[in-house]
Amino acid sequence: MGIKPGKMENMVNKESLKNFFSDKKVFITGHTGFKGSWLLSILKNFNTIIKGYALAPSVPENLYSIVNDDNQLCKSIINDIRDEKKLQDEIVNFEPDIIFHLAAQPLVRYSYSNPLETFQVNTIGTANVLNACRFLKNKCSVVVVTTDKVYENTNKDYAYNEDDRLGGFDPYSASKAAAEIVTNSYKESFFNLKKIDFHKIAIASARAGNVIGGGDWASDRIIADIVKALENNQKIIIRNPNATRPWQHILDPLFGYLYLAQQLYSEPKIFSSAWNFGPCEKESVSVKELVEKSIAIWGSGSYEITTDADAPYEAQLLKLDISKSLDKLHWKPLLSSEKAIEWTIDWYKTPAESQKEFTFYQIEKYLEL
Repeated sequence: MGIKPGKMENMVNKESLKNFFSDKKVFITGHTGFKGSWLLSILKNFNTIIKGYALAPSVPENLYSIVNDDNQLCKSIINDIRDEKKLQDEIVNFEPDIIFHLAAQPLVRYSYSNPLETFQVNTIGTANVLNACRFLKNKCSVVVVTTDKVYENTNKDYAYNEDDRLGGFDPYSASKAAAEIVTNSYKESFFNLKKIDFHKIAIASARAGNVIGGGDWASDRIIADIVKALENNQKIIIRNPNATRPWQHILDPLFGYLYLAQQLYSEPKIFSSAWNFGPCEKESVSVKELVEKSIAIWGSGSYEITTDADAPYEAQLLKLDISKSLDKLHWKPLLSSEKAIEWTIDWYKTPAESQKEFTFYQIEKYLEL
C-alpha cells in the first residue's frame, strides 16, 4: 500500500461528522466496555442522544465508571445481549438512527475456557441485535463491530482484505467469523439493498482489533498487563514476544466506525459491506517492541519472556489491508504506532482524579489532527 500517516488527501471531515451526529439517536451495545466507553465520550462531544445496552463493567477499575461518573453520558440499560426480548424492546422503543453493536466476549484465552458463552454472546448476540431491527419502522444504519481475527489466518506475511476467506482457529475468532456470516445473512435476506426503500435498514461490518488506549484494565490484555507490572515495579511477563499485531490507538478505528455510520446512513447502497480498520503499512509491531516502547515512555521497567507448552494457540502474525477504507471511505489512521503507545502510556501516567478530563482532552487533541 505504501501510504503513511499524513500523506493522504480527502481525509474524514471531522466537523461534518460532528454535525451529522448532533441530535442523532444512537444505540450502543457494549457501552460499558473499553471501546464503548471511548465511543460514548466521543459522542458526548458531538451532542448525540445515546442509549447504551450492556452488562455492568467486568472489572472494578474501568473506564466507563471514570467517564460516566455523573451518569450523564447516556441512558444506560444494564442487561445481557442474549436477552432477546429485552434487547428488542429497548431498540424498538428508542427508534435509533444509528446502532453500533460492540457487545462481545472479547478475549481469545477466555474463549478456550468458555467456548459456549463466547459463541452465544458473539454470534447469537449479533443475531439478536439484527433481528430486533426487523421491527423498526424508522430509517436506521447498523455498524456491526467484529475483529481483525475473522480471517482464516495462515500465519504468512500477508495483509488480509475484506474479500478473504473467513475462519477462526480459537472459539473467539470463530464466533466473530460466524457473526460476520450472520450479519451478511440478515443483510441479504431481511434487509436486501434492493428493498431498502421499504425496510430502511442498512448494515455494514467493521473489522478492527488490537486497539490500545487508556482505561483498559481487563485481564489478558497486553496494555493492562504492562501497566500493572510497571505500577508495581514488577517484571512484565511476555508469552509471545514475536507475535505481530496491527496495534492502533482506539480513537483511530472508532472514528472509522463513526464515519462509516455517517456514509452508510447517506449512501447505503455504496457502503453496506465489510470494512477493515487498522494501521498503515509498516506500522504493525511485535509484542516485544510494544513492551519495550512502553517501558521507554514510562521511564522505567523490565520484562521477562516465558514459554508455556500448554498455552492455548494464538496466531503469530496478523496484518490487515486497509486499502478499501483508505480509497472509498477516505478514512486513514492518524496516529503512528509510536504515537499510539505514547498516548496510551501518557493516559495511565495521569493521576486517577484527572483521567476523565484527560480522556476528553485526548479526544479534543485527536479532533485537531
